[in-house]
Amino acid sequence: MSITTAMCTSFKEELLGGLHDLDTDDIKIALIKESPTGTYDATTTNYSDVTGNSDEASGTGYSAGGQSLGSATITTSGTTAFVDFADEVFSDVTLSADGCIIYNATESNRAIAVIDFGGTVSASAGDLTIEFPTADASNAIIRIA
Repeated sequence: MSITTAMCTSFKEELLGGLHDLDTDDIKIALIKESPTGTYDATTTNYSDVTGNSDEASGTGYSAGGQSLGSATITTSGTTAFVDFADEVFSDVTLSADGCIIYNATESNRAIAVIDFGGTVSASAGDLTIEFPTADASNAIIRIA
């Protein structure tokens, strides 16, 4: 089906309700396999949306559920607040992925964002690195203006 890069609508509502604490909760990133059968976009609500469709990537060295994102830093610039994470390295893996889901493992795996890689990325007995965009008011992966 498809992956459309988006901040999940349910995340926006839950953030206003005080559910998420991005610099203390266990925020994880899981890879979505090549040619997924489900559709992932702003309507995605939970990591289980991916697993329910058997769309999580799998391969040598990759663990189901993905990995915890480190070094969350919340900042403001002008009237925009944003969060940045350290680039995430999936070390010594063999797999292919078309995108990923960022989710809050502390809060029942609630979805935060889905990201389309713009094509299939692969690693063969090597590292697959997710590089987050520049941490500023215009580019950060999660921002509220």
